[in-house]
Amino acid sequence: MEKNFSSKSVATVFTMLILIICASIDSGCAGAGAGGKPDTRFIRTSCSTTTYPTLCYSALSNHASAIQQNPKLLAHVALSVSLDTARTTSVDMVRISRRAGITPREVGAMRDYVEELSDSVEQLGRSMSEMNRMNRSNFGRTMSDIQTWVSAAMTDEDTCMEGFAGKVMNGAAKSAIRTRIVNVAHMTSNALALINSYAAVHG
Repeated sequence: MEKNFSSKSVATVFTMLILIICASIDSGCAGAGAGGKPDTRFIRTSCSTTTYPTLCYSALSNHASAIQQNPKLLAHVALSVSLDTARTTSVDMVRISRRAGITPREVGAMRDYVEELSDSVEQLGRSMSEMNRMNRSNFGRTMSDIQTWVSAAMTDEDTCMEGFAGKVMNGAAKSAIRTRIVNVAHMTSNALALINSYAAVHG
């Protein structure tokens, strides 16, 4: 009987310690779902307001433990993922342009696309840098700059997509590149939507 009581007491004390730890760490238990898995409901709900919610959720749900339920972290991660995707796509385009069978005319067109995408990467990179420095005192001005730069990045990506409407490129290379550019543009669109949502909540 005494042994049973002691076991229950230990279990009670252990449970109380867990509750105390949870209460003292904002990002710990609040963001965990059943089985200790990160809760992605906040991400799903936030992504539902974007133009491409399925892409948004698939891109960000793996970062749920870092995002928790924080609109600023959500916007930050969305922008970071968009930047990484743009950089990877730029590298892919250079690699594809070096494939055998690509005509000189196609290579020239791809150089223009890479230039547009490089401008987009630069704008997204500036936005990331500013978001890292953003605080309460400079929020309004900094957020306005970020929104402007991400919008400019979208314009560069849209210009790049429009280039595929012509007949300069055809075949597998065109299909492969267009798929990548569309993905980057949609990711950036989602990032801007989440940035705007964060700005509205903060304001």
